Amino acid sequence: MNHSYRNFMFASAILLTMSPTAPLMAANAATTSMDDVRQESQIATSYALNPYLRANDLKVSVQKGKAILTGKVDEKVSKELASEIARGVSGITDVDNQIVVEENYLPNYSRNGYGELIDDASISAAIRSKLQWNKDVDSAGAVVSTKGGRVTLTGSAGSQSAKDNANRLAMNTRGVNSVSNQLKIQDKPMTDAQKDSAKSADESHNISDGWITAKVKSSFMYSSNINGGDIDVSTNDGIVTLTGKVASGSERSLAIETAQNIRGVKSVKSSALSF
Repeated sequence: MNHSYRNFMFASAILLTMSPTAPLMAANAATTSMDDVRQESQIATSYALNPYLRANDLKVSVQKGKAILTGKVDEKVSKELASEIARGVSGITDVDNQIVVEENYLPNYSRNGYGELIDDASISAAIRSKLQWNKDVDSAGAVVSTKGGRVTLTGSAGSQSAKDNANRLAMNTRGVNSVSNQLKIQDKPMTDAQKDSAKSADESHNISDGWITAKVKSSFMYSSNINGGDIDVSTNDGIVTLTGKVASGSERSLAIETAQNIRGVKSVKSSALSF
């Protein structure tokens, strides 16, 4: 670079800095940069959580709203999925998908990454919630842990029936591969006074129609065998009404049983639930 041109560039830089628009330009640049970082993080996190992509070594960078994707996958559908996820992020205007599809590429499914940890934590939370909502299970004595979709129940249960119900609730939770039920039956059954106290606590705690409806819907959502999106739930004075469609008679029976077992439910109307 010659001396005259270098002096010209230096002087131009000084003038730009002294310009009244310089702070605004700098602020705009900073905002754009922060948006890029946010979008990169959101896309990368989505890949880490997605069960179809998390085992692949994918990288993403964003420049002024344009996402650049690199890495390897073993199927074209995975590459397409990566593009769709990136396009769904707010502020992304373009996607340059440079991901290479190699049939012999082996994703690292054995890697216990962030996505698996989130899955396991979500499964445990869902089971704890279902135990707490269930009127036939005393959730206070149960401890739930999950690793790789394998659930372990430890602690105590009030009866063999409660232990069996806890096992069924856990096994019917989305994402669960197996259940090791190590709950121990309590030596002393609940006294009449304890039962009355628990019933009184139930009645004073929760049992609004809105609470019941929310818990029935959530239980359907957590279930691996119920398509809750096709079932409408309403509650009036503890009476739950289910309407919509299910895929089979067994799904219908499970939906009815699930609703009946929620605390505060007096009965379930299911004549409008068809298949």
